Amino acid sequence: MSVRVALIVGSLRHGSYSRAIALELKTLAAPTLALDMVEIGDLPLYNPDLETEDAPQAWTRFRAEVSGAEAVLFVTPEYNRSIPGALKNALDVGSRPYGHSIWSGKPAAIVSVSPGAIGAFGANHHLRQPLVFLDMPVMQQPEAYLGNVADLLDDDGRLKSDGTRDFLEGFTDAFAKWIEKIKG
Repeated sequence: MSVRVALIVGSLRHGSYSRAIALELKTLAAPTLALDMVEIGDLPLYNPDLETEDAPQAWTRFRAEVSGAEAVLFVTPEYNRSIPGALKNALDVGSRPYGHSIWSGKPAAIVSVSPGAIGAFGANHHLRQPLVFLDMPVMQQPEAYLGNVADLLDDDGRLKSDGTRDFLEGFTDAFAKWIEKIKG
């Protein structure tokens, strides 16, 4: 039986490198993992005043999709040495209303992606900060920083690097073991 993993992409751009890597991860994932993309682009900014019986439909959809997952895999670019605002908003929407967080106890992993050389190191580590508070045990090893990502993908957004493909397969294998360890 497969473990359902919510796959959340921090970039909203349809043709983003992060989205391309996320789609590749779906095909490379360990056989015990079922990665399901959960969209964040339609989430209104979190505002407690909207937390009523008529809360935004996008919030309700997002919360239900992530609640049904047993783990979360984040794939994110770096914006100004941190995570994109849309990703932070998704974390906030999912953590509310207080006492009803959809994140608590879900094992997580992060793949950060950048056209630059350092592979979105800042975003990767900034994302870890709120995940600790949200009670999400984040896989520590192996770390995944994909730098110079444009050189790793062909014109169709598919991996052309066997080394990167092997690395990401190993990463998802390690994530499957991490989930098993955390979930018992």
